Formats: sequence, C-alpha cells, structure tokens
Amino acid sequence: MKAVEVRGLNYGYHVDGPTVLKNINFQVNPGEMIGVMGLSGCGKSTLCYCLTGIIPHSRGGRLEGEVLVNGKNTREHTIARLALEVGMVFQNPDTQLFSPTVEDEIAFAPENMCLPPDHIQERVDYVIDLLGIDALREANPYQLSGGEKHLVALASVLALNPPVLVLDEVMSQLDKTGREKVAAALQKLRHQGKTIIAVEHDLETIAFADRLMVIDHGELVRFDRTEILLADRDFWAASQLI
Repeated sequence: MKAVEVRGLNYGYHVDGPTVLKNINFQVNPGEMIGVMGLSGCGKSTLCYCLTGIIPHSRGGRLEGEVLVNGKNTREHTIARLALEVGMVFQNPDTQLFSPTVEDEIAFAPENMCLPPDHIQERVDYVIDLLGIDALREANPYQLSGGEKHLVALASVLALNPPVLVLDEVMSQLDKTGREKVAAALQKLRHQGKTIIAVEHDLETIAFADRLMVIDHGELVRFDRTEILLADRDFWAASQLI
C-alpha cells in the first residue's frame, strides 16, 4: 500500500473560479522523503491542504479526483481521524499554537487522545530531545521567534506520531542552526520509516530528499529522483527556481 496516492486531483477555491491544482497524479512510498518546489502561488500549500483533509472538510470549493493517505480516502474521514495518519506543519505556525508553554503545546494532542500520563510525558520528552528544544520547554510559544515557533509546531505534530508528515516551508524562518536541527530530525524520522512531504523554496534545504516534485501554475511538471533532477541544469534554469 502506498503512503500517499493522488489520482486526477483538480481543485479550485470557488466553484466558478480558477482551477488551482490541475490533474495532479502521483504516488509516494512509505518511508520516502519528497521535496516539493515551485514559484509562489503555484499551488504548493493547496496541495498540502488536500493531503491532510483540510480540503474538502474545512474549505469549500470544487474538488475532483481522489487523495488517499495510507489507503484512507480523505473525503471519507474527518480531519481528526486523518490527523492520526498525516500531520501538517503550516507555513504560519501561529495558526496552530495556543497553549501557555511549549511543553503544554506538545502534550495537548496526546492528552486529547486520552493516553496515560506517563506515555504523554515520554512523547513530549522524545520530540523535545529530537528537535533540541529543551531550553524552550517552559517558554510561552507566542513569545518565541518565527523559527522557534516552527520547531514547536513541528514538535506538537510529532507528538501524535503520524506515519506521514506534510511540512509547508518549516525551514523558511529558521537560522542555519535551526535548519540543521530540522534536517537532522527529518533524516532520523525518515530512517524510522516516516513518510515526509516537505515544501521548500530553497533547494539546498531539501537536497537530501529521495525525490523532488516541481509544480508550475498548478500542474505537476516534474517528479523524479533528486539526483536526476539536480543534474538537469537546463530545467532549473528554465524554471526560475534557482
């Protein structure tokens, strides 16, 4: 079974409006890391919303085709149920932070799963150690830098232990040290069997991905092994991505 399977995906935010995603088809194997690139406004974030069920459950519009995560059709399951399969870190982390301390933020989702307190603490300690944010444990998330907020948002998603992660430019506001922390964590998670789909603008930050996907004006124009795409200098020059 594929970790993610997208078949004939078309989407527009308004029924009579423009089509933002156009006939998207791809498959992702369990344990793969996929990098997603494209110019601003090409549909990358919209694709993330489709993969996590935010579209169609929280946003209307016109959706055609199918999105399956671990065999589950996102149309047929609630966002809460899909959160056990796929976790997303948003481009703006403020939209998913609301607890008074970082530790509380990370513990929130496992608490709502009614896990035993000792299991919750184990998950909290694990993701804090994984991301190297122990110094932020008692901090107020709202008072953190943009990069630190991204790390905390990622930690809160990891606390649910979903097999698939969707990351919408989580490294965009991180300094060099922060990017190195996240890259090391993603490598470790991949080795543990997590499937990771990471949207980024900077090719260097996701050059270690197994495959790269390039979206242009809502269309999937390339999807290939990273080393093959990186070697295609003419494509990158024409795409204006580097």
